[in-house]
Amino acid sequence: MISDTDCVKHATAAPAVAGEKTSASSDKDHRAPPAAPNIVMSSKDHDSLFSGGGISFLSGSRNGRINYGYSSFKGKRSSMEDFFETKISEVDGQMVAFFGVFDGHGGSRTAEYLKNNLFKNLSNHPGFIKDTKTAISVPLSVDHKPDRSDERQRIEQAGGFIIWAGTWRVGGVLAVSRAFGDKLLKPYVVADPEIQEEEIEGVDFIIIASDGLWNVISNKEAVSLVQTITDAEVASRELIKEAYTRGSSDNITCVVVRFDPS
Repeated sequence: MISDTDCVKHATAAPAVAGEKTSASSDKDHRAPPAAPNIVMSSKDHDSLFSGGGISFLSGSRNGRINYGYSSFKGKRSSMEDFFETKISEVDGQMVAFFGVFDGHGGSRTAEYLKNNLFKNLSNHPGFIKDTKTAISVPLSVDHKPDRSDERQRIEQAGGFIIWAGTWRVGGVLAVSRAFGDKLLKPYVVADPEIQEEEIEGVDFIIIASDGLWNVISNKEAVSLVQTITDAEVASRELIKEAYTRGSSDNITCVVVRFDPS
């Protein structure tokens, strides 16, 4: 969650390099070379569901590519606090794709700041790309909730506490234990991410979404719903519609990235 008064639900960085799997995270303001064009399409519905997508060919290859799509919907909330980013950039001579969904609470300013700055700041960090042959970096997709045993221990060791107030909350206030923002709850609520590395060989697609989707659709259900949909934008729209049909009361934002190495 991301707060003005939030943590990234899911953010990932995927390489766009033929024959290599880059370790990645974020973006530098470099334009893609002609060998790896980025084709972008977007549309906006009258029902306020905004969607779009693109295709990026892997560097040096006209066959291998990534196909990504995004959809975002205010849903039943009175305001929109979700932001997302999809970006293809060159970092240290490597083509890198960046995808993130930023789920705000208490306002949208922090989520908007992360959309505009997170990937840029990460890619400017020394040693951003360390090993360009084996893996990509993705934040662990396990929610940071105060009642997780490891999170509760961390919070209590820092002098904080969690109590039940409709759900488990840090200091009786916040229902997540890691977030950007929430300065009044530091050092109990931290912005440190959990990072793991995954080889993308053999991975068909990834789904990145805000709580508006994950609160009503499990990981397994989400995969099952879009496994046969080859168009990533269509897949992201279907997930949004399904979450709304199931009664999601939150903003709903989703990014789907399909890998086609052939």
